[in-house]
Amino acid sequence: MTTTPQPPRITDIGPPAYDKFLPPIVKKNYGLWKYHENVAPGVLCHVAESGDKLYTVRAASPRILAVQTIRKFCALADKYCGGYLRFTSRNNVEFLLTDPANIAPLKADLGKLGFPVGGTNNSISNIVHTQGWVHCHSAATDASGLVKSVMDALCDRFTQENLPAKLRIAVACCLNMCGAVHCSDIAIWASIACRRRFNTLFCPNHGRSQR
Repeated sequence: MTTTPQPPRITDIGPPAYDKFLPPIVKKNYGLWKYHENVAPGVLCHVAESGDKLYTVRAASPRILAVQTIRKFCALADKYCGGYLRFTSRNNVEFLLTDPANIAPLKADLGKLGFPVGGTNNSISNIVHTQGWVHCHSAATDASGLVKSVMDALCDRFTQENLPAKLRIAVACCLNMCGAVHCSDIAIWASIACRRRFNTLFCPNHGRSQR
């Protein structure tokens, strides 16, 4: 048996090291941030002990993203912030900038694409919701259309900071409640209130088993 040290094995098991994708300014000041301040609705500034400043522009995004949407986000990240962005636990997309001069044009481009900027401080954060009919077999309703209808009506509460406090809304499509409704201020929850009926013309075996 050889005793020669072997090089580290390359594997795709598990996630990559978290610091591999951090922006350089975050790596430099990791654990050394002093405070953050609100610049405008949807725009934050984190200040490090070194004096470095990191600006965050937060925009709403659909929970279920098309490839075309992801490519649009990546193009904006390449254009304004060195390719760095992140997604929050409530489906917001955040662009991480070091140059404050890029904030206004980035917000303008997001507006042209139809993605509102906001969701910080005393406002509604983006709605977190369950899978709905896209992936889940036990969903009593679909989530995507319901969430879009609610946020269309409350969009001004996302782009403005005029609520008494931060507000979080969640949607759960069934009793499993995997949409974080237990840790939200307002929960929209769907359940099947009556026994499902089957058309025995198309499901003859099911009808026979119920007799």
